Amino acid sequence: MNLLLAEVAQATQRLADAGVPSPRTDAEELAAFVHGVKRGELHSVKDSDFDARYWEVIARREQREPLQHITGRAFFRYLELQVGPGVFVPRPETESVVGWAIDAVRAMDVVEPRIVDLCTGSGAIALALAQEVPRSRVHAVELSEDALVWTRKNMADSRVDLRQGNALDAFRDLDGHVDLVISNPPYIPLTEWEYVAPEARDYDPELALFSGEDGLDLIRGIERTAHRLLRPGGVVVIEHADTQGGQVPWIFTEERGWADAADHPDLNRRPRFATARKALP
Repeated sequence: MNLLLAEVAQATQRLADAGVPSPRTDAEELAAFVHGVKRGELHSVKDSDFDARYWEVIARREQREPLQHITGRAFFRYLELQVGPGVFVPRPETESVVGWAIDAVRAMDVVEPRIVDLCTGSGAIALALAQEVPRSRVHAVELSEDALVWTRKNMADSRVDLRQGNALDAFRDLDGHVDLVISNPPYIPLTEWEYVAPEARDYDPELALFSGEDGLDLIRGIERTAHRLLRPGGVVVIEHADTQGGQVPWIFTEERGWADAADHPDLNRRPRFATARKALP
């Protein structure tokens, strides 16, 4: 074992003692980041090349600063995104939401499907859809100027139509012409603040986390926005907390112009997102 791997073993224990959920992975990721190699190449770093700055970033992670804030990057499906203070860090759970949406769009008999991403944050969802559905026309909106600093960096060379604004009033010019609306909105109940992981509670923007007493305030608003934007037969896909399984589909009722409302599990088989289809006239 070389010096770096020995230090990674010590760092893993320190992160585990600090309550970091994935101590070994994070210790290795930070070692690779500091030394400019891939995780699988840590064994190749010479003892003489060990960089003591490794322990500086480990100390930051011990304080539960997100790994992605330290490295400045987040990986999402096939993307590498720039992230940092002021923007919500995309989570792996959202990848299954996007996967479902991609399959739904590909199944549509539409040459150039129009997609709207509400509350885009870092732009992860919109960029993934633009990349994986090549002929799609993707539009995204974000309210926070702090978040938009990062969104604009990530979308600098993309074909996504990015706008600043409130998700509930966005894209009036697209009313009735959208094939799919997707969103990962804030959905944590205000009553659960103390139970939120420090990485999210202390570093992610509150605007991207909390939404009323039951966490569903913005989702109720997005239901109306989605209905306004979608063409008849168009689909909405919306992420929610696993504890909200069964609640969100009831927002998309037949009385409000929806059909086929359903919940779907993530890779851990926990209810993670709801879908519905705008009813035909």
